[in-house]
Amino acid sequence: MGENQVIELMLDRKSIRRYTDESPSDEIIETIVRAGRQAPFAYQLCTLLLSRNRDENPFRAPLLFTVCVDVHRLELIMAHRGWDTAESDLSLLLFGIQDAAYVAENMVIAAESLRLGSCFLGGAPYAATELIEKYSLPQRVFPLVQLAMGYPAENPPPRPRYPLSFVLFEDEYPQLDAESVEAAMEQMDEGYLAQDYYRRAGYMVPLESDREETFTFEDYSWTEHISRKAGQWHSSPWDLIEQLRACDFQIPAAFEEEAE
Repeated sequence: MGENQVIELMLDRKSIRRYTDESPSDEIIETIVRAGRQAPFAYQLCTLLLSRNRDENPFRAPLLFTVCVDVHRLELIMAHRGWDTAESDLSLLLFGIQDAAYVAENMVIAAESLRLGSCFLGGAPYAATELIEKYSLPQRVFPLVQLAMGYPAENPPPRPRYPLSFVLFEDEYPQLDAESVEAAMEQMDEGYLAQDYYRRAGYMVPLESDREETFTFEDYSWTEHISRKAGQWHSSPWDLIEQLRACDFQIPAAFEEEAE
């Protein structure tokens, strides 16, 4: 593709967890938010909350955005037009997740172009009740993800990704054989091991079952890490359902009956 600064910026993106003492100006913040706002949307079901409290923000980041799915604002507009909401909350949430995700990614790219770094924090949905209190959220607003941001005080390498052949399928989804799965696993694991990522972080998800620990930081890498998360965490949907209910989103009755 030759020299393309936008593509190069996107391919070089990495999560930043250490920030300098410099705080972005109001102009920089507004530019990033405006760029986020120009993302594609379904219903514009996204609002942003901003904290500049370094003492409370993760990694002492100068900026912490909470990216929310916001149905409250839509329903205020509908009320002015004399409409009641008929669309299911599940449908609204799915469209809102799309809207909010597009905004967040646009903000990350804009920030990178302005020399800022960022780190997505995916636990926000499980902390909705805390965020409701912290930000005085009205009902029908659901925190989707948080985004720490500031000027980087570190320059880690980009983290590995699956091979393109494991991601891009043309015309139909193929039957993935053991060889292709193992090749994708090797690319991820060898990439993280080469960066000594988990040893440096000192982080290994502990085993919660009667499984015997057989890994050390010599061979513990991404595929075991992500398998332990999905294999042990969030096994019940009810924790998340309770957070959604705290934001006044209703779960279909059929789902509740099935879950019982």
